[in-house]
Amino acid sequence: MSLSTTRIVAARVTPIAFRDPPLLNVAGVHEPWALRSIIEVETADGRVGLGESYGNLETLDHLAKIAPQLVGLDPFDLNALTRVVYSLVGNNPDTGATFAPEGDKARASALAAFEVPFLDLQGQILDRPLYEVLGGAVRPHVAYSAYLFYKFAQHKEDPGYPTDDWGEALTPAQLVQQARRMIDSYGFGSIKLKAGVFAPEEEIAGLKALRAAFPGYPLRIDPNGGWSVETTRRIMPLLAAKGLLEYLEDPVSTLEEMGEVAKFSPMPLATNMVTVAFGHIPKTVQLNAVQVILSDHHYWGGLRATQHLATICRTFGIGISMHSNSHMGISLAAMTHVGVTLPNLSYACDTHYPWQEDEVIAGGKLSIRNGVLAPPPGPGLGVTLDRQALARLHQNYLDCGIRKRDDAKEMRKHQPDFNPQCPRF
Repeated sequence: MSLSTTRIVAARVTPIAFRDPPLLNVAGVHEPWALRSIIEVETADGRVGLGESYGNLETLDHLAKIAPQLVGLDPFDLNALTRVVYSLVGNNPDTGATFAPEGDKARASALAAFEVPFLDLQGQILDRPLYEVLGGAVRPHVAYSAYLFYKFAQHKEDPGYPTDDWGEALTPAQLVQQARRMIDSYGFGSIKLKAGVFAPEEEIAGLKALRAAFPGYPLRIDPNGGWSVETTRRIMPLLAAKGLLEYLEDPVSTLEEMGEVAKFSPMPLATNMVTVAFGHIPKTVQLNAVQVILSDHHYWGGLRATQHLATICRTFGIGISMHSNSHMGISLAAMTHVGVTLPNLSYACDTHYPWQEDEVIAGGKLSIRNGVLAPPPGPGLGVTLDRQALARLHQNYLDCGIRKRDDAKEMRKHQPDFNPQCPRF
């Protein structure tokens, strides 16, 4: 095989929209359509590496600038990819500069969007699964968690597709019903509750109902920064009940506030909000603000960056897991490939996947069984595009009218005076 046949000849970015249930969170409620982008990087010999990223206008603008500059690159030259991204996104083209303390999410997200298809191509060229390109597996599969949400029975306005059959979940009993369906369907062995929706005492009642129904299951709660330090201090005795929580995720919204909570919290604090970039780690360690970081390759800079983060966490004794947003199977496959390579992935990972009905990969949705998912078999990511589905989901994007996620705007259809400002409690 000559080098010329594996050079990149095209890169394509296709925005898509797919059905999303009315899931509640501190910012409001999910809109009827979730946005993503599907990335294809093609080589001269016809191989196509796949990636998935956000679908908002800023991300799409960045990806559109980068895509034509990838023509001629070698998929194995990730440093060349980094140079292209750094030259077009952000304000510092120096790829060896110290990571900015304020973070660099836009740049890292753009890099991750193309790094995954580069790695997918590497696996295809070598005829190896992507996890082997990343150094090999230390476990056969990745554990995922049942991700519970308070939710409305249906969207306020007709989205043009049938209402989901999960029904309403606004009470402890309904949360337990939701969890039981999740666990019966997917075999999950741990449970996470998205919180910050109701007063903390109401949500703790939900946690206690879940603990009674599933006594042996690790349990987490994530208010998404919806509580103040004072509120967290006041309710900590309720949260600290023996055996209630595995960890408390983002009760407050800043790194400094997390450091304050850490001084009186008897349980680990986790985050995917305050430590979201390598430049945040020095202060995180200084303040002892976080004991578990939920990585996300989409904004940490890709799969190799996720491995680097796991090593840093191992160095400082910080736990590691993975964060999720509404996503498709390309994203889940990438999460799983990198997850099996992390020796210290000690917590089950988040995934919204059970909430998503649509899919863009051939063969339909990946199957989570017994709470775990193995990397799809085959070279690279092990998944390919269903081009009819891609065209349909792209048409959804063109038709839906949403170009930037706005949960608060959607919530005001239900509650006109809704204010997403945090802390809410």
